[in-house]
Formats: sequence, structure tokens, C-alpha cells
Amino acid sequence: MSEKEKSVITAEAEMIKEGGAVVEGASGSLFCLSVIGQIEGHYVLDSTQKTTKYDHVIPTLVALEESERVDGIIILINTLGGDVEAGLAIAEVIASLTKPTASIVLGGGHSIGVPLAVSANRSFIVPSATMTIHPVRTNGLVLGVPQAFDYLEKMQNRIIDFIVRHSSVSEEHFRSLMNRTDILVNDIGSILDGYGAVDAGLIDEVGGIKEAIAYLREKITSKKKKEK
Repeated sequence: MSEKEKSVITAEAEMIKEGGAVVEGASGSLFCLSVIGQIEGHYVLDSTQKTTKYDHVIPTLVALEESERVDGIIILINTLGGDVEAGLAIAEVIASLTKPTASIVLGGGHSIGVPLAVSANRSFIVPSATMTIHPVRTNGLVLGVPQAFDYLEKMQNRIIDFIVRHSSVSEEHFRSLMNRTDILVNDIGSILDGYGAVDAGLIDEVGGIKEAIAYLREKITSKKKKEK
């Protein structure tokens, strides 16, 4: 092996190491990726907040896709939401991976955390977790012109389209959950617990680490058999 090839492997290993933890098992290795706190986008949040930086997560996911040492990816989600475009970008990358993926909502999968949760091949949620569904919001100055509202509507439609394509929830039902006025005190939308998220068709299954790992082990074993 050349020095150049060794340096590439070392760089990949370091990126993977910094992005999460690799767990070895009899059927293959799993990478554990955490999506926690606020999803940080184009603007750096203050140091007192827990953040998931999209410019760190996306290169890690690319490295995982190309890594021969990682067979499957488990995504642990406990997020309040955050930057809409950054969260959707991460979700799109996860959805495009060829390696088996499973997500688990722990604590909360709120706002832009919803498309992140459904982006995996199989989504799980623990019974005590919650997911908040609401319309797209923006911070700062908003011009009261048709173009501004048109932009927000298009962004919202992009998110809804992604969620509907990667889950079992219907667009009509999701929009009804998003626009409810009788649940949130200072906002419109819905809060679903683990069972409610599954009943709505948003999440595939109520479960945690055990169920997610069992799913990934099965998929990895099946994939390796096909490759032989």
C-alpha cells in the first residue's frame, strides 16, 4: 500500500472517529451518529448551546458511505430543530446512502428533526419521546411582500414532500397535524408521543436500541449474502 493510500485511510478513520462511535459485532460494524441540540446552519450558535453542525455531519456521512469498515449506521436523534435548510440537507444525504440505516428518536425529534427521523431506511421512537410538527418559521426581518411568503410556502412544501416520500403518513394528514390550533399554546401544530407518531404513519416502529440494532444486523447479513 502506498503512502498516499495510507494517508487517505488515516484521514477517513479520523473523520469517522470524530463524528461518532464505531461498534463492532459478529455480523459487522455499526456507526453511531448523534443528532442533538440545535441543528446549526450558516450561522454559528453561541457556545452555551448543544449543536449539530451540518458542515461536520455531511462529510462524515460521505466518509461512512465509502468506508469498508462500516456496514450500517444508527442515528440517535434528540433535537429541538434548528436551521431548516441544514437539517433538510442532512436528511437528504442520509436518505441517499446505500448502507443500511436506522434512526431512533430519543427525547425529542422536533421541527426539522422530523425529516431527519424519517430519512433512514427504518425509523424508531421510544414511547416517551415526542415530535413537534409545525409550519416553517423564520427569524429576523420578514418583508411583507408576496415573494417572501411564496418562499416560505415553497420551503414548507419541500419539507412536507420529503416527509411524505420517506414515511407512511399522507400529505393530507400531515398538513392537518401541522395546522392544528388546539394543542400548542403559543403556536399552531401538534405534539406526538412515540405511539402517536407511529399511529400517524410518521415513524415505522416504537422501539429503541435493541430493535434498531436487530434491524441493522438483519439487513447487513442479508446484504452480505447477496454480495457473495
